[in-house]
Amino acid sequence: MKPFQKVYLEIASVCNLSCSFCPPTSRRAEFVGPDEFRRRLREVKPFTSLVALHVKGEPLLHPRLGLLLDICAEEGMQAVLTTNGTLIAKARPALLGKPALRQINLSLHSFEGADPDRLAAYLDPLLAFAGEAASRGTAVSLRLWNGEASADGSGSWNQSRLLLARLTERFPEAGDLERPLAPGSGIKLAERVYLNRDLVFDWPSLSAPEDDGTGFCHGLRSHAAVLADGTVVPCCLDGEGVIALGQLGEATFAEILASERALRLKEGFSRRRAVEELCRKCGYRKKFG
Repeated sequence: MKPFQKVYLEIASVCNLSCSFCPPTSRRAEFVGPDEFRRRLREVKPFTSLVALHVKGEPLLHPRLGLLLDICAEEGMQAVLTTNGTLIAKARPALLGKPALRQINLSLHSFEGADPDRLAAYLDPLLAFAGEAASRGTAVSLRLWNGEASADGSGSWNQSRLLLARLTERFPEAGDLERPLAPGSGIKLAERVYLNRDLVFDWPSLSAPEDDGTGFCHGLRSHAAVLADGTVVPCCLDGEGVIALGQLGEATFAEILASERALRLKEGFSRRRAVEELCRKCGYRKKFG
């Protein structure tokens, strides 16, 4: 059994949107070429059978996305994508029918506004794609990660009422999509198509307040990430490479995971202590107690 559930292999460091919930990156624009992608895939292959082709960038911007998915299939790896979905019509030929594409996550919370006409122009192509992708064996998750905490602990989705109403019309058999659910829960809308809701979270930042550092994180236990420039970081929330564990090309993935800094971070969380400053400023860690 391989040690990681997945490894994030970012293929693009840029995005076509500037969403309010996602801080801008200071990294240079970069796309991972097919040859380099294959090399990185082979580096992480002993550790996982699943790669997520994103960290902070928008993967559908990659001009060779279809080829990268073909390379995953050639290497016996499965892939998952998370996208804001605005480029889905253009990327459709690169995605549909790809045997390596296990799941695509469509981040509906990237739609910010209350204009029904704009919503239809955004959502209708996504739902058409979701149906076709699901019919070809790819799971589709429609994500709403912009809920606000409610008194009953379930969360409210005031910002997404218009969107949820449209989804309810499209999938009436799924029932009331605003019904109370535990954060992180999902609703099956159709075969292989799901709505997943969660509460909004703040990206970790060195400028954020620091807590006492107690808690746990699955970074370097269930996953790790490689940014587009080859920097290995412990988790997908370190989108700026603050906790740079090493650089692929200068060391192997295995050597980087065995480095002093990586082992110190992992051992710290074994004792429920965040030893890195960024980790002590990460609210997502509190999800795990």
